[in-house]
Amino acid sequence: MRFALAVFLTFSAVCAFAQQTDSTQSSAPQTQNSTPQESSKPAWQQDPARKAAEKRNTELPNAPSTTAANREVPPSKQQPKRILGIMPNYRAVSAGALPPPPTPKESFKLATQNSFDYSAFTFVGITSLLAEASNAHPQLGKGVGGFGQYYWRGFLDKTDGNYWVIFVLPTFLHQDERYYALGKGSILKRGVYAASRVLITPNYQGHNTFNTSEVLGRGISQAISTTYYPAADRTFGAIASKYGYALGRDALSNVFREFWPDIATHVLHRHP
Repeated sequence: MRFALAVFLTFSAVCAFAQQTDSTQSSAPQTQNSTPQESSKPAWQQDPARKAAEKRNTELPNAPSTTAANREVPPSKQQPKRILGIMPNYRAVSAGALPPPPTPKESFKLATQNSFDYSAFTFVGITSLLAEASNAHPQLGKGVGGFGQYYWRGFLDKTDGNYWVIFVLPTFLHQDERYYALGKGSILKRGVYAASRVLITPNYQGHNTFNTSEVLGRGISQAISTTYYPAADRTFGAIASKYGYALGRDALSNVFREFWPDIATHVLHRHP
């Protein structure tokens, strides 16, 4: 019951925020010296360097901007929606692709896909089994009952973090939280680039900025988690450890995304 209530409240809150954000943007006043069509365009559409990306996206109105842009890349360099048919990869942008910044609706969809994809339930199940087996939080118990206690907390950790990092903060801060693959250079260069994206991300104008959405979003998620973990796990050390794990997991995921097209092409001899 507590798990269902927590997930319901989190999902309801972000849904309300998405609806409010879209309605606010649609009701923004027009400037005196612009036409209705021009004033309704976001800032990225005024950048000539992104007009080609805009055209590609409008040609596929039912597809997310990331998917549309990825299709313009050679098959051997494309970032698939899923890696090995399991790992969700919706946030990845193929090397050389230049999609327009995500709309609030697209950011909300990305957060939802990453949170409620079938693989998310499996991933949380595996990490919960490992945590229960290692008795990571003794107060949560052992056996089937203990596993359930670990599972709903782990699922809420993941879901809450996704909405803060992918949707809420990027929408406010105008940051693009998708992973832009480099696709060329030495292994070291690409590995460092991929891992550093947890600290660096482009804004809506395409300029690199400090990744406040990731760093602050994971921190907010960890702060919220103190309300449903046992008191013994609310120490500074315990929270810092979970926070570091979350950032490290995202960095490693980016590294895997970066090299997956090469692994698929040169090792598995198949398209990504």
